[in-house]
Amino acid sequence: MKKIFVINGGQVFAHSGGFLNKQITTWDEEYFTPENGFELRITDINQPYDAQQEVDNFVWADIIVYHFPVWWFSLPSGLKKYLDEVLTAGHRKGLYYSDGRKMDNPEINYGTGGSLHGKQYMVTTSWNAPATAFTLEGEFFGQKSVDEGVLFGFHRMNAFLALTPLKSIHFHDVEKNMNAERLDQFKQTYLQHLTATIAQELLIVDL
Repeated sequence: MKKIFVINGGQVFAHSGGFLNKQITTWDEEYFTPENGFELRITDINQPYDAQQEVDNFVWADIIVYHFPVWWFSLPSGLKKYLDEVLTAGHRKGLYYSDGRKMDNPEINYGTGGSLHGKQYMVTTSWNAPATAFTLEGEFFGQKSVDEGVLFGFHRMNAFLALTPLKSIHFHDVEKNMNAERLDQFKQTYLQHLTATIAQELLIVDL
């Protein structure tokens, strides 16, 4: 059984009800079943949580899956607070031992003290911005991808824990151009993505 830990970072705030990220999490529940070879744990950052239990979830999992909207080109405040609390609680308790440097040569090896070697992570994000804002010359993000640009620090955070990335998936133009048909397209795209990444990884391990 592959152990999957899903973090729903779709924060309820202002005009956002976290609808899409809730939907993606229900798709996880449909996909990551014992019949398909998975054990699943889910945390919703809008619900009360215990930081040490969350550390245990990270340590337990083979793959951590993050879902969140991008707000003002960063993580939602609730997800940032969750990570601040949980990662701090995980110091020398399974997430990381140190920043990796040694006193005799502190100039090198920063970021190599993570404890989650052999584990992977995947991220989904949702955006008001259309996909073309990242790809067309002269558009807002200067032709830098989500992962190269806005999520660079997020990916470094996971590298600090010694996690290895799986391919990300990003949902665009979700505020001004959403309807039932497009939501169903998102679902099919997401399930195909899981089959091409996580399920394929499971198959390779079992061979």
